[in-house]
Amino acid sequence: MSGTATRRRVLVVSGSRADYGLLRPVMQALKEHAAFDLLVLVTGMHLEKRFGGTSRAIEDDEFTINARVHTNLTDDSEVTIASATGRGIEGCARAYQQLAPDIVLLLGDRFEILAAASAALVCRIPVAHLCGGDVTAGAWDEGIRHAITKMSHLHFPTHDAAAQRIVAMGEAPERVFAVGSTGIDALLAAEPMPRAELEQDLGISLRARNLLITYHPETLAMDSAKDDLDEFLAALDSINARDDDIGMLFTFPNADSGGSTIRRRIEEFVARNSNAGAWTSLGQTRYLSLMREVDVVVGNSSSGLYEAPSLRTATVNVGGRQDGRPRASSVISVSATRDAIARALDKALALDCSAAISPYGDGHATGRIIAALAAVDDFPGLLRKGFHDTAAHA
Repeated sequence: MSGTATRRRVLVVSGSRADYGLLRPVMQALKEHAAFDLLVLVTGMHLEKRFGGTSRAIEDDEFTINARVHTNLTDDSEVTIASATGRGIEGCARAYQQLAPDIVLLLGDRFEILAAASAALVCRIPVAHLCGGDVTAGAWDEGIRHAITKMSHLHFPTHDAAAQRIVAMGEAPERVFAVGSTGIDALLAAEPMPRAELEQDLGISLRARNLLITYHPETLAMDSAKDDLDEFLAALDSINARDDDIGMLFTFPNADSGGSTIRRRIEEFVARNSNAGAWTSLGQTRYLSLMREVDVVVGNSSSGLYEAPSLRTATVNVGGRQDGRPRASSVISVSATRDAIARALDKALALDCSAAISPYGDGHATGRIIAALAAVDDFPGLLRKGFHDTAAHA
């Protein structure tokens, strides 16, 4: 691979507030790079009012949205999600035909991203995939993530173990780059909102101690999901029973099966607890600023493993949704039982995280991604790839 002076059209696909926060540094770098023309396609939760219509945040960041692919997420049932995936494939294929990208860049493991990768495969457009190779044993997202890996042609995992798994799946080592997490890039580059400004913007007064809480469905444990949620909220109630001056700040879950039930239960919890608040979407700046201010990140979001350790903020990781991902010393993982969660919260509130080191990189992932893209002088040539048999190369 070597550099070239020809400008290439890189289409970035974003389906939710979560992946946009990680994609934003790469999008900005592509926008500013002389070798690339940035194109942007939004889909999924970005275009749903009930999830905050978060495509506006992309435009507020002065990115032009070149295509919108509606998936009609009317609810979070399995049939609706499967149907949305089909609509996503068709919509992305039509957008690719119109925009003629040289490569599609996408991130993660959600169904709308599977749709974007599937359409690119059929349309013979190479795919660059961020955050592949991770293991999340508690969610069917893992199957989607590995499927996208096999449909992709350049791989940008966040750590060495993930890179090794991608090679074990038959991907050529020279196409796999362990770059770190772009979320840490965004975190370290962001100018945090001052505490007073954050409070005014959110319409709250932060307490002496505060929890930032995100709880998503554990999609491979739906049979126990209600009991797990009951235990989680009961643990928070027990904390309130002892000390109602701990602020509890919720962000609502993604559009996964069971997400609407979690949202409704959180709304009920907030209604009966004056120290609690909830938001559909905080946006990247407010979310990262709040993460700096709180004492503990609680729940089962990947941000508790990825970003929180870089801020020296403690995490209580609940249940099995993130099983298989590396963890810093600031992360306390517990089963979804009220007593275990309450004990972990007590421990986390007193935990010294000053020596925590994130296993997800050093804040320079974006530069590594851009350098790897710029070094490719034949994007169509990426489409031809063999199966790298690790046994044959041992």
